[in-house]
Amino acid sequence: MKRVFISLSLFIGYVSVGTAQTFLHYTTTEQLPWQQSAKVSLQAKAKEQPILELTSQEQGHEFRAWGTCFNELDLDALELLKPEEQEKIMHDIFAPDGDLRFTRGRLTMNANDYSRAWYSCDTVAGDFQLKYFNIEHDKENVIQLIKMAQKWQPAMTFWVSPWSPPAWMKINQDYCVASSPYNKQPKEKDYLLFDDGGVPDPNEMQFLGERKGLFPRKLASQNYFIQDPRYLQAYANMFCKFIDLYAEENIPIDMVMYQNEAYSYTPYPGCAWTAEGTIKFNKEYLAPTLKEKHPAVKLYVGTFNTNRQDYVQRIVNGLQGCVEGLGFQWEGRENLDYMREHHPDLHMVSSESECGNGQMDWRAGEHTFYLLHEYIGRGCDEYYNWNFILCNQGRSAWGWKQNALVQVITSPTGGGREGATYRYTPEYYAYKHFSHFVEPGSTLLAFYPIKDGLQAIVFQRPDGKRVVICGNTNNEARELSIPVGKRYLTATLAAHSFNTFVEK
Repeated sequence: MKRVFISLSLFIGYVSVGTAQTFLHYTTTEQLPWQQSAKVSLQAKAKEQPILELTSQEQGHEFRAWGTCFNELDLDALELLKPEEQEKIMHDIFAPDGDLRFTRGRLTMNANDYSRAWYSCDTVAGDFQLKYFNIEHDKENVIQLIKMAQKWQPAMTFWVSPWSPPAWMKINQDYCVASSPYNKQPKEKDYLLFDDGGVPDPNEMQFLGERKGLFPRKLASQNYFIQDPRYLQAYANMFCKFIDLYAEENIPIDMVMYQNEAYSYTPYPGCAWTAEGTIKFNKEYLAPTLKEKHPAVKLYVGTFNTNRQDYVQRIVNGLQGCVEGLGFQWEGRENLDYMREHHPDLHMVSSESECGNGQMDWRAGEHTFYLLHEYIGRGCDEYYNWNFILCNQGRSAWGWKQNALVQVITSPTGGGREGATYRYTPEYYAYKHFSHFVEPGSTLLAFYPIKDGLQAIVFQRPDGKRVVICGNTNNEARELSIPVGKRYLTATLAAHSFNTFVEK
């Protein structure tokens, strides 16, 4: 067995004199999820030379919240199960004494790609006064799902971002950006995206494996949102109206982002924005409108799903003083180190975990475990899951297959409630190894990025207890030693395993 020693100096001054000498060890493998192993006692000596040193001068950030998104297809999947099964799942995900203990929710204004079909809160073209703006569709669908979560987590708070404005507010007069067999936009409109008349590459949007190089390869040359002041101001007002109407349903929204993935040129609901359009709308319209009508609501800019760092930097520079934070997902993760260094005053959140390809297998779980380490270790203080429950391979109305934390498996002879079962996927346990013990207000103490198949991250909770989370993606077991104060925690990590050590 290969032994690996990771030296993580743990802010000894934060810990009381009566530090516990044992840690509880929880482990998950593909065959055996969430097993509690024997207690691990601290040792006086380490066994090998450290491969990483962190000093007590390292400054960690405070972690704020775990959350998930609320989508129509999640509700459809949940409602295929028996009432008692529905209650168990919602308890396990949201209750303070449940498994995942999520306290935050992400909402969408108008439809997203995991809605049943396209809809918007205002379908009347030219309704700049928002006379016809409403959330009646949401009341029959997503709001039902939210209330099921609030039953178990009454203190839950929310934030909102749209995937697409109402189609009448866009230059292509449609909800999508690009044409496809799954929508009705004429292919002739695809040329609007680029100055040279080129069209989006559908393969660039497949989300299969790692996309190498810049994403997107070409940036949109014009805003799909109409840049007329009447449209821009009406859209800013829509955010405030949405916040008001959701408040009437006892759903508090305390944060806004102007757009989901402005750099994905999608066949499902989406909207391309340039850097100049992003700055103009947020600075001249959305920020002052929120300040006037909802001064307590925070404005973040995102969600950034591009690794074009200079482009992101241009937007952030243009919005200095207007936004409190940044949202990153997908390739946006590659900007985290730079943004943390150059904008330490801005909060960063992982606005959406990657969606996978519908397999819901161990490989997907390991990837999500890696993402949790990466985003939080590199400075994000909130982390949001995408779909928390889907049917079968998670197929959307636009042809995507995606993953979820809970998989509902329907009978081969019919897609209804009869015979439907469910399972907690490996991604569910990847989250549990973090969110079950790392509560809001915990402080990140140390981060070891993945190397030779190993990764580690260390937190200190508000009660002073430390939590060490490690992953081993190797085909063989590895022994890991970590200094805790002046002693050492040494334990064996099973091959392909998630591990959490909690100070007793």
